Amino acid sequence: MTDTRIPVSLADRSYDVILSKGGFARAGELLAPWLKRRIVIVTDAEVASAQLPALRAGLAATGLPLHVITVPVGEGSKSWGELAKLCDALLALEIERSDHVIALGGGVVGDLVGFAAAILKRGCGFIQLPTTLLAQVDSSVGGKTAINAGAGKNLIGAFHQPSAVLIDPDVLDTLSRRQLAAGYAEVVKYGLIDNPGFFEWCEANGEALLSGDDSARRHAIATSVAAKAAIVADDERETSGRRALLNLGHTFGHALEAETGFSDRLLHGEAVAAGMALAFRFSAARGLCAAEDAARVSAHLKVSGLPDGLVAAGVRASGAVLAGHMAHDKKASGGKVPFLLARGIGQTFLAHDVELEEVAAFLDSEPR
Repeated sequence: MTDTRIPVSLADRSYDVILSKGGFARAGELLAPWLKRRIVIVTDAEVASAQLPALRAGLAATGLPLHVITVPVGEGSKSWGELAKLCDALLALEIERSDHVIALGGGVVGDLVGFAAAILKRGCGFIQLPTTLLAQVDSSVGGKTAINAGAGKNLIGAFHQPSAVLIDPDVLDTLSRRQLAAGYAEVVKYGLIDNPGFFEWCEANGEALLSGDDSARRHAIATSVAAKAAIVADDERETSGRRALLNLGHTFGHALEAETGFSDRLLHGEAVAAGMALAFRFSAARGLCAAEDAARVSAHLKVSGLPDGLVAAGVRASGAVLAGHMAHDKKASGGKVPFLLARGIGQTFLAHDVELEEVAAFLDSEPR
């Protein structure tokens, strides 16, 4: 099957996202331009068990020595402590600025490795090999890297673009239905932002994607990556406001994650799904979009096995408590938090006139 290459155009920092069925088995060939002295892979134990054997075989033809660094599974790896351990391990391998570290895993591994690469020797190269649907369609593309802080999620980080992203849709076969659905939330997001036709496609084909249909998965990944690449090329560092559109559902979602302790009680994609449904209902409550649009978003998320609100997300905190989490949002400016709202499906915009008291009141009106 022909590989698909989707460019992320950023002048001298441009790179390709390579969508290749069975690509891990051909990793040595596909990643040859960036593999020179050695191969260093950072992953976690679960991903190593599922994906490392095929990737090792795919890289064997390079004849290069291969080193594997394993970090703990889960969001806890996005911490100062694990960042320091990773940097020390990479320095022990005498990593040079021209080397490329491979991030093999989901969003946690990608964020951690990307941030380590950004600060190690003032910046070395890295390559993303995302192994979850969420990472494939969202976090592996665009150069946002970060760790978490006590005050909130992704508050310490840097923009640091990878040199390449290799996406093999076959790795999704090892994921649970829950993990797939969590990633699918980010697929739906691209339709809700500015592509109502793609949201209709999701309504018609989402179940096929979640059930393993290869053509549906490839179409969803390619469409999502192309959408993100276009936005990132236009607004790499979120200065014009366009890249902020990618945060649809995230302000609500991060508050839900904070309330559930950034744990497996609520996966990131699940929080984003609930956050998108809340954003549409909040928009409807403000008279910005039709209640029917909000109901349609909620219905599709529910049928896909995703939460569409506080109850489904397992959150019963007051509006004031949740709004308090939002006050620490890294996008806050002048004491206000910009919100992604909608005038309809495919008509998302950034609102700067939302008071957290209004958000708290809205959340208190939601079912508990």
